[in-house]
Amino acid sequence: MKQFVRVLCNVDCTWSGEPPVYRVYVDDELFAERTWVWTDRYLEEMFQIEAEPGEYTITYELVNAATATLHINTMRVDHGSGQIKDNVLRITK
Repeated sequence: MKQFVRVLCNVDCTWSGEPPVYRVYVDDELFAERTWVWTDRYLEEMFQIEAEPGEYTITYELVNAATATLHINTMRVDHGSGQIKDNVLRITK
């Protein structure tokens, strides 16, 4: 039976030149593509996931990695039965 979990994480980016674009995947599914336009803040990003119990890898990818560095901190399950270790979300019953 599918379970609902909400994942939160802090995202920050240092960059120069054009604002960088990043993507977030859960396993091979694209969950978000955003343009980072801030220079003095971080974002608390949220993902709502409804999936069967199991393990799912959360991956952040910079589209233009040569001009930016992405920092992901404090990835955690905020709601639902699950935990995260080393960017792997484990949804439990």
